[in-house]
Amino acid sequence: MKTFKKELKAFKKQISDPKSNTETQGQTEDETFSFADAMQGVKPLTQDKVEPDKRVELFEKSQQVSGRNIKHSKQLAASFHFSDMYQAALPQEGPMRFCQEGESTHILKQLRRGDYSPEMTLDLHGLTREMAKAELAALIHTARKESVDCVCVMHGFGQGVLKAALPHYLVQHPHVRAFHQAPQEYGGQAALLVLINMPRQNHQR
Repeated sequence: MKTFKKELKAFKKQISDPKSNTETQGQTEDETFSFADAMQGVKPLTQDKVEPDKRVELFEKSQQVSGRNIKHSKQLAASFHFSDMYQAALPQEGPMRFCQEGESTHILKQLRRGDYSPEMTLDLHGLTREMAKAELAALIHTARKESVDCVCVMHGFGQGVLKAALPHYLVQHPHVRAFHQAPQEYGGQAALLVLINMPRQNHQR
């Protein structure tokens, strides 16, 4: 009993007297340490991230530019400039017809007889002059690309603006070999059959 009282007295004294707990505090301070203290003497690792290859970026940019150039060149090829000021010497009587210099006039007879069958047809009804010129240029460009040597262009009846302007447009284009008023089955007086010059070859029938 006396021993228990003595231990209780000593415990109360430790609580009431902070100095008596110096040994315990020392142990606590020794046991606690900061992260910085723990990392003393450790050397940081060198940067191991790899920079993206600049050549890949340059290649991707060059591909984008190349794609735009190809698209632009195709647009230029299909946008031949037809002048409204140019007036060709075309026949005033008989069916509308034209044969490029150096071509045999026999192809005009073939066009008239229907020996050439158009594989593409362009209808200009309702189009303005600028729209018609753009469509006509695109037609000739596509025909050469698809190896189509004969096309039909419908301008309608009467004395319309496009009917009068169309022959003068066609004469200007370097890839038009000849044209003639279409046979009845392809539109007659309302259309023209146009013979297209193929790249690196001449279609002869």
